[in-house]
Amino acid sequence: MALRGPEDVDGVEGGTAEPARVSRKTLEKTSKFLSFVLRHKPEAIGLELDAKGWVLLSELIEKAASEIQLTQALIERVVETSDKQRFALSEDGTRIRANQGHSVKVDLDLVPVDPPAVLYHGTATRFLSSILNEGLRPGRRHHVHLSTDVETATSVGQRHGKPVILTIASGEMHAQGHVFFRSDNGVWLTDKVPPAFLREI
Repeated sequence: MALRGPEDVDGVEGGTAEPARVSRKTLEKTSKFLSFVLRHKPEAIGLELDAKGWVLLSELIEKAASEIQLTQALIERVVETSDKQRFALSEDGTRIRANQGHSVKVDLDLVPVDPPAVLYHGTATRFLSSILNEGLRPGRRHHVHLSTDVETATSVGQRHGKPVILTIASGEMHAQGHVFFRSDNGVWLTDKVPPAFLREI
């Protein structure tokens, strides 16, 4: 995943210097790169996540150097400005991990939580028929991702094409033994959603 730069960042020559101006394009490129290596392919840059998905910022910066120019200040800016809160920094600020969405095996210390009565899932219309027949499955990820509001679900669906929103009878699912988790950034997670608990809005 070649992501070189960021040439449009002022004051990010190395170390932990604070970027004076960071463009939205740079933040988006950096966020996509972090998602790629922290969720899916850490080995692409020779990185190894620990059992909980954490990696040292210093190691990430060093090993990413052939693909993208990172600094601690830039990474912190991405973490702070991510509308989805995709990443978390450790309390001492030396490590980072993705909050959810992994296709590599990690233990996020998720604790089962009682879900609200209804949750939402955004997808593209081209997937609707198979979802209504087979239910929601995690695919490459560990869990199915669900939202608490239609707006967020719509935003997710738009990434994949013309959006369609599904309501999930999560309270009923839970009553029948399905387990739910809530990630640090507020995304609801479950192993799968059978067709009986789905309804198109």
